[in-house]
This record gives sequence, structure tokens and C-alpha cells, in this order.
Amino acid sequence: MREDRVSVPRILIVVTTVGTQEQALDIANDLVEKRLAACVNIVPGVRSIFRWKGEVNDDTEFLLLAKTVEERYEEVAAAIKALHAYELPEILAYPAPLADSPFAAWVRGATSPLENGRGRARK
Repeated sequence: MREDRVSVPRILIVVTTVGTQEQALDIANDLVEKRLAACVNIVPGVRSIFRWKGEVNDDTEFLLLAKTVEERYEEVAAAIKALHAYELPEILAYPAPLADSPFAAWVRGATSPLENGRGRARK
């Protein structure tokens, strides 16, 4: 890393799956409304084959891809757990080391906590 660069929050893509569209929408809206994610893509019709409690399951789920920053990961995971119906929800985070600069700046801005609820992002 060059020394003249300023450290900026790393962009993460947080992944989870849910069983219903209603739950997908609830989690996505909650994350965006609370500024924990800038955007959540909901991908329907994901087929998941997994072992759970000794049995192999084959289910259709909704995949959620939440764009956030590393500093908000714990809050994102807690919000997902609070709304998730699964006993053990899948919550995985992948760093996005390469991102279009304007998009990355938008994600950082959209996930910045608001100052006094007045619409200004903290510096």
C-alpha cells in the first residue's frame, strides 16, 4: 500500500439465505433503513442442498447480497439474526478488494451513521 493513501473502510458483501420472500424483504428493508447496508440484492429461486440435523435437505431459498463496510459487519450480522427465522442462519462476509470508486464511495456514504438524525454523515 502506498504511504500517501488514506485508509478507507473496506467494502463487504454480506450473504445470507432465507426461506420466504417476505423475510427477504423484511431483512433487506431493515438493513437499508438502518444504514447498515447501502443496497441488498434479493435473488429468488436459489436451490440449496445441505445437511441439517443428520438429514440431507433440498430447499428453494432467497439469496440476499448486502453491500456494506467492514466497520458495520457486527451490526449487520446482529440485525440479520434478530429477524431471521432459521435456527442457524448463514451469514458470510466477503471483502470486495476491487470496486468502482464512485460505487464504493456511495456504499461508504450510505452506511455512515447519521449525525443527530439530521441527514448529515459523520466525518
